[in-house]
Amino acid sequence: MVVQIFQKIFNQMGNSLLKVVGVLDSSHKVVASTCLEEIGKEFSISLDSKQMEAQGIYTDNNVSCKVLGNKQIGVWYAYCRGNDDISKTCVSILSSTLNEAIRYYTLKYDKCSFIRDIVIDNILQSDISLRQRELKISDDVLRICILVRSIKLDEYSLFEVLQNLFPDKEKDFVIKINSSDVIIIKDIKETTSNEDLGKLAASLLSTLANDYCIKCIASVGSAVRHLKHLAKSYKNAQMAIEVRKIFGNKSNVALYNQLGLPRLVYQLPETLCRDFLNEVFKKSSVDSIDEELVFTINKFFENSLNVSETSRELFVHRNTLVYRIEKIEKITGLNIRKFEDAIIFKIAFMINRYLKERPVKY
Repeated sequence: MVVQIFQKIFNQMGNSLLKVVGVLDSSHKVVASTCLEEIGKEFSISLDSKQMEAQGIYTDNNVSCKVLGNKQIGVWYAYCRGNDDISKTCVSILSSTLNEAIRYYTLKYDKCSFIRDIVIDNILQSDISLRQRELKISDDVLRICILVRSIKLDEYSLFEVLQNLFPDKEKDFVIKINSSDVIIIKDIKETTSNEDLGKLAASLLSTLANDYCIKCIASVGSAVRHLKHLAKSYKNAQMAIEVRKIFGNKSNVALYNQLGLPRLVYQLPETLCRDFLNEVFKKSSVDSIDEELVFTINKFFENSLNVSETSRELFVHRNTLVYRIEKIEKITGLNIRKFEDAIIFKIAFMINRYLKERPVKY
């Protein structure tokens, strides 16, 4: 479609230009030109995009070229026959015109760019319905946002791989957020459960790791029905991945709808968290709990405060476990064998961890 827009511009120029101008694709083949005979020909020139970005205009083999700005829909080069000053001026003016055409195309016809603007809150709510009708995107559909984050930069591009794994451009939208984060906006059925979403994300991570050697973690936002709510699903996916990081979830997949208590703690104001800690614990008492005691506490909670079952899993004598629990009571003043004290300790300990590990907000 964008190539057709290029050619329409050149057709309108007609014979008003004394120079032959056009557009090359990434393989240096002419895709649009004021000289129709040139379309389809391949230029034998060496295009160095980095050098072009540094110098602005690149000349080679009697051709002046300039890279076009928007690379989301492909790599393009504006060209003009000749390497004199007039040719360079001509290609400079041409590139400005074509960049504006690309921008118009992106705004009006590129669905992924439209969805990306919604997700990152870069579009007015009043414009969403209008653009959605223009692009013929169904609005009354249940969708979720899957955030995939690469642990390290790999040989393969995560964005390109995910584009190949989700080829249905009408239903699934793969959007690059930054060098490490890519989100997938996917249609789901009404009957799709949290378990199904977890399996989908886990299967995706397995494919990335085994077939492409890309190690990632993923999170799934809340399901939303209308396009205008996609930003909410994305923010929820971001929260899920941060909560996983802070509270040490061993799974590589975090579901917003299954975060439970950690999600509540994550959303508490910092001042409220500090007031609660000061109320529950003596000064610095929580910092006196070593790793062995933390491990014991976690196992005790996992076994529903059952001393016998916990001692068996820890391979320690029952009296040893009781001694550790009593040690915790001496440090904190809370007897975690009592349900109410156990709840208070659990929440306070999570808050303490959140305050230490939370992301810094500027």
